[in-house]
Amino acid sequence: MRPPGSILATLVGLAVLHHHAHDPAVDYVGVFLAAGASWIAIPGPGEAALIAAGISAAHGRLDLAAVLAVAWAGATAGGTGGWILGILAGRGVLRATGPLQHWRLAMIARGERFYERYGPIAVLFTPSWAAGIHAMRPSRFLAFNALSALAWALSIGLGAYFAGPSVTDIVSDAGTAGLVILGVLVGFAVVLVLKRRTRA
Repeated sequence: MRPPGSILATLVGLAVLHHHAHDPAVDYVGVFLAAGASWIAIPGPGEAALIAAGISAAHGRLDLAAVLAVAWAGATAGGTGGWILGILAGRGVLRATGPLQHWRLAMIARGERFYERYGPIAVLFTPSWAAGIHAMRPSRFLAFNALSALAWALSIGLGAYFAGPSVTDIVSDAGTAGLVILGVLVGFAVVLVLKRRTRA
């Protein structure tokens, strides 16, 4: 089930795009922060912001290369932050003495073997903090995290850039009803993207 915050982020992003009242510098910062938040642990805002920015770039209000670069940088930084949080906080909590400690330690051991064997896939489809909890080596995590963030930024950003304008033209003709339809379409796209990342 989608968190309410990600739904709100999608609607806010669409409202900003629809009214065309934005400062490009603020948009780039917003994409960076939203991407970082999504890759740390909050599903939704990064995808919504990148979709809105990609559509805005298609209409000439933002630079596509800058949007993609900022989204990639934000996702990479957020993923790294989540990994560090997993190491410093999550791993310590799971290893602490107390109820079910034996089970928790066994779970960590299984996770470490999984990340050792399937590192690239695990980084792409699991939250970054999970890699930290399972002590994925920095040399592996940082490289795979950057590549995963690049794939994410390119797929969503370019998809919004090429497919978004035709949808927004329909919205401008249809008015409020069109905006609602666009929100549903974007929400569906975000759910598909997030389903894989939040499954773990």
